[in-house]
Amino acid sequence: MNKIKILVLLSLLVMAFLLDVALGSVHIPVKEVVRILFRPDAANESWIYIIEKIRLPKAMTAIIVGCGLSVSGLQMQTLFRNPLAGPSVLGITAGASLGVALVMLSAGSITSLYTIRELGISGSWLVIAASSIGAALIMVVIVSISSSLKDNVIVLIVGVMIGNITLSVISIWQYFSSPELIKDYLMWTFGSLGGVTGNQLLILAIVVSTGLLISFFSSKLLDALLLGDNYARSMGLTVQHARLLIVLSTSVLAGGITAFCGPIGFIGIAVPHLSRALFHTSSHRILIPACCLVGTVLMLICDIVAQLPGSQTVLPINVITALVGSPVVIWIIAGPNKLRGF
Repeated sequence: MNKIKILVLLSLLVMAFLLDVALGSVHIPVKEVVRILFRPDAANESWIYIIEKIRLPKAMTAIIVGCGLSVSGLQMQTLFRNPLAGPSVLGITAGASLGVALVMLSAGSITSLYTIRELGISGSWLVIAASSIGAALIMVVIVSISSSLKDNVIVLIVGVMIGNITLSVISIWQYFSSPELIKDYLMWTFGSLGGVTGNQLLILAIVVSTGLLISFFSSKLLDALLLGDNYARSMGLTVQHARLLIVLSTSVLAGGITAFCGPIGFIGIAVPHLSRALFHTSSHRILIPACCLVGTVLMLICDIVAQLPGSQTVLPINVITALVGSPVVIWIIAGPNKLRGF
């Protein structure tokens, strides 16, 4: 049965990928997209440019973002044993935003995101490092506080408050920054999949792949933590080391994606629950690949909707992911299982 579900998801992935590349302000037939992907010399030159330079990198970015945010959300829900945990809810994305703000707002126009991207690989690593460190610091604080709390809902509230404090610090920083830098930063906060090309796309893929590998090889640790710290210790697991490994992986995933694509919400909360409902398992060896597939399909669909096919307007990706993810969060809270199961 799971094999059939995987085949269906793979088929949806291929369809969504082709539609994402085909649709936009300039409509390109799907058969021409396939021809350009496999035989670019036999197609319209303007279409080749649009696909290779604009739409293909954006679709690849959607795939990377869908995988990374979904798995980071899964890990956080397991670590905190809270169904509403996620990078955007517990302040991890806010921490990553603080790291990016430190780079973009601290030293004048030389650190604008455009200038950083023009620096190439060195600038890319600068943004990713700042974003990942910011995410890691916030997550370490939340993990430290949660170790003394037994109620998962209280942990969630604490995470939201820490995220609000972080965003307040960023707002104060923006207030004393120049209008040009504020404009650059605000545009970044809307979220976008279209600004990652060339070396940046390669680096983002490397960073997220590293985080995903750490996650997959930590699947047994995640299974043990899901059953509680005492059970994990009885299995010979060093809980603190396991938590640090999960913090590292989540920070790399959320930090790397937030650095280049902005703070994208709700995917990390919604996709793990959709994957559990689809595959009816709590095994992370199955859930991690499942989250990658479901998250990729969902991000591609969100990107298709954000483009408003047939118009010149492209909506911020954050708007669309909120429209998709919010009903899932409502279902988690008000559904038959409510907040049980963690």
